[in-house]
Amino acid sequence: MKRIFLLITHLGAVALGFALGIYMLPILTEPQGPSMTEVEAVASTSTYNAEFKRDLAGSDLLHWGEGTVYVSPKAISLMGEVSPGPDYKLYLAPEFVETEEQFLQVKRNSVQVGEIKTFDNFVVTLPEGVDLEQYNTVLVWCETFGEFITAAKYR
Repeated sequence: MKRIFLLITHLGAVALGFALGIYMLPILTEPQGPSMTEVEAVASTSTYNAEFKRDLAGSDLLHWGEGTVYVSPKAISLMGEVSPGPDYKLYLAPEFVETEEQFLQVKRNSVQVGEIKTFDNFVVTLPEGVDLEQYNTVLVWCETFGEFITAAKYR
């Protein structure tokens, strides 16, 4: 009985350590974020802006974003923060969604803009040929785990 208890507690400790490692690794390896000057440069040329809010239906304690998103013809920036996590991608979606299920329904009609590697402010350059008028929502998605993080409707 004692060996079973030790096996269970050791397996639990390994599982907890693995989960904490997945959560902490992006925080520990986060590169230097953009300066306020870089974020403000996108903001000053933005055509649209919107707000990431923590209280979306698909957001929770570990998956959220808050702050102002600026959408310019050349880049998208955030003056705010998103919860830390691995493999975050920034998308433009054709309609506002606020849950994982809703995004999966429109993902094939959405465009992946780029990667988010910083959690406190970011600037992501738009790929050539992206027409902002075809979309109305900026969305952060965790590609590895298929998790909705946050979204904001910009028009």
